[in-house]
Amino acid sequence: MKNVSLILSLIAIAAVAVFGTLTLKEKNETGKAPGTAASDSTAVTAVKGDIVYVVFDRIMTEYDMANDLRTAVETKVQNIQAEVDRRGKKLESDVNEFQDKLNRGLITRSVAEVRGQELQQQQNDFNLFASQKQNEIAEEQTVMMNQIVDALNTYLEKYNREKQYAMILINQGGQPVFLAQPGLDITGDVLAGLNEEYVKNKSKK
Repeated sequence: MKNVSLILSLIAIAAVAVFGTLTLKEKNETGKAPGTAASDSTAVTAVKGDIVYVVFDRIMTEYDMANDLRTAVETKVQNIQAEVDRRGKKLESDVNEFQDKLNRGLITRSVAEVRGQELQQQQNDFNLFASQKQNEIAEEQTVMMNQIVDALNTYLEKYNREKQYAMILINQGGQPVFLAQPGLDITGDVLAGLNEEYVKNKSKK
């Protein structure tokens, strides 16, 4: 059957596609761009009316809520991967068994035609399942990022009522802040407040 080798290759492609997005996203989130991270020992010298910035890469790696959410998403992805792998291996086994019987002349042409159609449908179902799971992972990632950004925005609004900075920039990968005085980096101060608030709220649950 012509479609047998194609089915096997598509199984592998579909399984890999499900998990590529998360891997790339994790690298982007945890990678540190040169010149963007400031030491926690650097004192904030900014005063009322200054333009300050927060390094988002540090928020993603040092904010307790971000780490907890990432761990939860990773667990879900691992479970999804295990199920996709299981279904993919089952389909691959069925295809190999069919191919072996076909090569040894153990099934009639009519049976081979019917079985070939069944395997094609199995492949279609598997591809649909893998695609749905890929979308599910993307949705989990989006919700995770929305939760982190929302928590950060909410905290910064409250934080700036006291500090009254003219502007708070969110810096990621060296953009939009390429170079600035270390004292304008309020990331450490913001992280301390975020984590304190997160631990406090977590203990109430």
